[in-house]
Amino acid sequence: MINVKIEESWREALSGEFGKPYFESLVQHLHAEKAAGRTIFPPGGQIFRAFELCPLPDVKVVILGQDPYHGYGQAMGLSFSVPDGVTAPPSLKNIFKEIEDDLGIRMSGRPNLEPWARQGVLLLNAVLTVRAGEPTSHAGIGWQEFTDAVIRCISDKCEGVVFMLWGSYAKSKAPLIDSSKHFILQAAHPSPLARGAFFGCRHFSQANAILKAEGREPIDWQL
Repeated sequence: MINVKIEESWREALSGEFGKPYFESLVQHLHAEKAAGRTIFPPGGQIFRAFELCPLPDVKVVILGQDPYHGYGQAMGLSFSVPDGVTAPPSLKNIFKEIEDDLGIRMSGRPNLEPWARQGVLLLNAVLTVRAGEPTSHAGIGWQEFTDAVIRCISDKCEGVVFMLWGSYAKSKAPLIDSSKHFILQAAHPSPLARGAFFGCRHFSQANAILKAEGREPIDWQL
């Protein structure tokens, strides 16, 4: 079994994945890319950052992205998030606009979503790495099998989690989720390519209403 540096509750829950052939092949692929001088994002220590900040027992909301940002200094292991000091990408700006319209609050524009993660929002990309400057370049190396296992794990081991599925790719993961014990919110992708179809989904107020009804602390979405 490959030794993976991941938060302990996730390590225990996903231990069966780390010895599977697909995962060993995935790790070998990443090592080969680095040996060939390829730059991979996010940096190695941040690949499992979403899990570090949001242990399995703390998961309240899952926001599913597809692929890490492929520009220098952007990817940080959290879907849709970039570090402080980096300009918010267009999709994130649209997320902030929807939050402002939905909740009637003012967002600071701060693009680092770590405060959400620390409250129980798992910011999960379906693919956890990417080659610099080449979007979706790691889409076929095994990450989707791993993150599908993550989604099934949450579905099996948690109760009352709100899954936000934006765009056709994220929506395709709905069959992995037990809708009898969890809540699935679906909308268009926040990308400008969706021509504004994301706006008005009101997922953030809906998520908090669900959490309150479940007797859980709502998320403070304001950054």
